[in-house]
Amino acid sequence: MATYLPTLKQLQYLVALKDHGHFGRAAEACFVTQSTLSAGLRELESLIGITLVERTRRVVRFTPLGLRIAEKAQRVLREAEELGDLARAAGKPLSGDLRMGVIPTIAPFLLPRILPKLRAAWPDLKLYLREETTGAACDSLHRGHLDCVLLALPYHCGDIESVDLFLDQLFVAYPEGEMDNPPREKIAAADIDERRLLLLEDGHCLKDHILAACNRPELRAEAAMLGTSLHTLVQMVDNRLGVTLLPAMALDAGILDNTRVVVKPLAADHPSRRIALAWRRGSPREKEFKLLADALREAE
Repeated sequence: MATYLPTLKQLQYLVALKDHGHFGRAAEACFVTQSTLSAGLRELESLIGITLVERTRRVVRFTPLGLRIAEKAQRVLREAEELGDLARAAGKPLSGDLRMGVIPTIAPFLLPRILPKLRAAWPDLKLYLREETTGAACDSLHRGHLDCVLLALPYHCGDIESVDLFLDQLFVAYPEGEMDNPPREKIAAADIDERRLLLLEDGHCLKDHILAACNRPELRAEAAMLGTSLHTLVQMVDNRLGVTLLPAMALDAGILDNTRVVVKPLAADHPSRRIALAWRRGSPREKEFKLLADALREAE
């Protein structure tokens, strides 16, 4: 008896529809027309003899079995992609496409310094960057949408391997004159007024790193978590709305230029975050990622 198996293209259509929840957006993501994607999914359902998706004019609803098959299809696609990774890893290292996620508290400060050096060192590498919060980037990594992630640790990112690149020290940033009496070289976490503390909103791991470094549980409840970006926090501090903490890489990139914000190192047991490159455990490109980590470390 002949066995008819789903094609990778059909599985790609199914996963795209699961990710986007809309036939039009799924078709755009697959670079096909909506009718082509819909026909491919109907062929898949006919092939396996099961309805995977309930279709209405307004809602795309997966059946329970459809959800299970979509999850399995995602793993199959990732495994198929890794076949190409195996061949690439055996050839010229750091060449071809590489999709790297970068978190927002790293991307605007580190990438302008390192990308020109990476292009010069590895001209055959086509690096595609995607800026996401840490949780979203880790999810994209395990879904196979990203090959590796440039992030800050500690953070629970699932079953990964990682290489530390460097430590990024934390500094207390405050309006000129606010914390200068008495004069001091460093500012202890105990001296930070929790009613004046400005942090990033939930979803940014830097907030958790700051709270962990300060080791003051009450800050989580009392801090005014208002900022959507470090640049926003700096503007708030410059307008005397509070104090915040900033990583050294942001200061090195000139985030305080044309402001009257003062910074002093945070006095704490662990006043820094670890910048690292992470990838899925068991990836056939592990040697490439370690090579990339060395290049990032040297470029920094």
